[in-house]
Amino acid sequence: MARRARNSNRRNSGTDTLIGQGCEVTGKLQCEANLRIEGSFNGEIESKGDITVGEHAIARSNIHAREVVIAGKVYGDVATTGKLTITATGQMFGDVSASSLIIMEGGALSGTSTMSQPEPATAKSLDIHSHYLQPEVS
Repeated sequence: MARRARNSNRRNSGTDTLIGQGCEVTGKLQCEANLRIEGSFNGEIESKGDITVGEHAIARSNIHAREVVIAGKVYGDVATTGKLTITATGQMFGDVSASSLIIMEGGALSGTSTMSQPEPATAKSLDIHSHYLQPEVS
């Protein structure tokens, strides 16, 4: 029994909150974890995790999240700190703000997109001669 419970916990670790097919939710949703929508959502969504809008799902919502995958329909604006992926079955009607945007063949975006640059890595200047080349020994 314990072994079976542990395995089922591992299987579900990718999605922490699910709005299932046939469910209709209206309101403001704030969550710390990942969210998957398979039903219908109307309102605002704010998540520190990733959001997936399933193939048969409809979200009439402004979405703010780390990363977003749209396989269904989204009517509203999407802002991510990471990437937005619109799959071959995905349709988005609204504006996008993301550091990376992927639209697969068949996917649709009707709106504007703003690409934010990821924070540049601070590079230290390195003197190759002093660090990697040894002086010749006579």
